[in-house]
Amino acid sequence: MASPAPLERGRVRLLEPEGSSRTLLRRRLTARTYDKPFVADSGPLRYLHFGLDNVQSVMRRDEPAELCLGYTRRMMSFLLFEAQPRRILMLGLGGGSLPKFCYRHLPRARIRVLEIDPHVIALRDEFQIPADDRRFTVVRSDCVRYIARRSVGQDVILLDACDSHGMARALEAPDVYPNLRRRLSAQGVLVINVCGDPIAMASHLARIRGVFGEQLMSLPAREDGNMIVFAFRHLPEIVTGARLDRHARVLEGRFGLAFPRYARQLERGATHRY
Repeated sequence: MASPAPLERGRVRLLEPEGSSRTLLRRRLTARTYDKPFVADSGPLRYLHFGLDNVQSVMRRDEPAELCLGYTRRMMSFLLFEAQPRRILMLGLGGGSLPKFCYRHLPRARIRVLEIDPHVIALRDEFQIPADDRRFTVVRSDCVRYIARRSVGQDVILLDACDSHGMARALEAPDVYPNLRRRLSAQGVLVINVCGDPIAMASHLARIRGVFGEQLMSLPAREDGNMIVFAFRHLPEIVTGARLDRHARVLEGRFGLAFPRYARQLERGATHRY
């Protein structure tokens, strides 16, 4: 259907049966009462929306595995510390930007993605998210309950579970960050997309520090208004200096992301704690 304002010159696709009233759906969209995720196309880009005022994910239709949003590119900075992960757990599917990038560029990794919303999962084909196979799985699951179970340690955990208001309310449970720490392998890294209003972000940052202490590094994603936090059971050996810079330049050549700049920002974040 034609995009309602403020989506300009695009197309919107909704998870609704054939024959649904376009007029009624348009009214619900513009009144902000439509309660399912939806897809909007504009030029070469495809957007996942949780509301007209909230873009959850962006994809280039001609290059679906490209990372379009700055915060997703910064989350991949875990490669500075764990360049060859074998086990990756992702909490939150969205439009699948991070899963697709990891699936393409990290062929030795087994990737499991948890998503609680069946409507988000129903849109996976719209965002060209790979089908499940021996090394990639999307699971409909409550991530808070899932991480509370005993399991093998993960080399990387990517936490990007957001809704239209910021970080999912379920992440406010007191045992979330202790369970995430327990889920890490000895040298594993937890990457958290901290987003939302300043008060909520400060609350999450305080809780993360309460669990991980000084085993943290941070990387601002100012264009998206987010803070990316890297938390470790044990700080990695390479955290500063020329060795990290050399490693970052190798990764830049391999993945096409600005790892040298991210490394410098991480060094500053390690020195100037939030």
